[in-house]
Amino acid sequence: MDLKGKKIAFLGDSITEGCGVSDINNVFWNRIARQTGAECYGYGIGGTRIAPQTNVPQGETDLYYGSRVDSMIPDADIVVVFGGTNDFGHGDAPFGFVDDTDGRTFCGALHGLCLKLINRYPDAQIVFLTPLHRDSESFGPYNERGIRLASDLEGYVDAIIDICAYYAIPVLDLFRVSGIQSKVPVIREKFIPDGLHPNDAGHKKIADKLIGFLGTL
Repeated sequence: MDLKGKKIAFLGDSITEGCGVSDINNVFWNRIARQTGAECYGYGIGGTRIAPQTNVPQGETDLYYGSRVDSMIPDADIVVVFGGTNDFGHGDAPFGFVDDTDGRTFCGALHGLCLKLINRYPDAQIVFLTPLHRDSESFGPYNERGIRLASDLEGYVDAIIDICAYYAIPVLDLFRVSGIQSKVPVIREKFIPDGLHPNDAGHKKIADKLIGFLGTL
């Protein structure tokens, strides 16, 4: 796919918002705009999750992904969704099952998000990115908010791949092909210093991977 002139909407969390980069122009979707001539629109909000939350900390708003789809540009040619790490890290929604239709679970909310995107953008190419590796990604058994986990991060990654496969939505599996693993000291220093948010070099790596992936569609 030639990206020049394409309108691309990026729905995500703090990584899409640009946390970790020295300048917003270095975030992966702005790099894609410069490198390809695409019109890129970022809809990243730090701390947000794919699944709606039962208990939202005071002063915060649960702007889960499905609630923000209608605020995105209506004529996107491509929609890229990058999320799931916060559902694992500090979400309180149950994990659910891959064929779950309960929108209160992670898997059910993911089904709902796919359907909402397909209905809003029936002619667009929808793409999901899996979470990156992070410092804490194993079965806890509790996450950062003391919520008991039903799966490690890889389980969330696999659910994204399996549910997107049901809707024939392509997935770029950054968990397995990004080359970013924070537990390797040299990689952490170069690409993801805080163990969660890629820096400028990390965003360049993501942009290059995604440009190549989109080019195959």
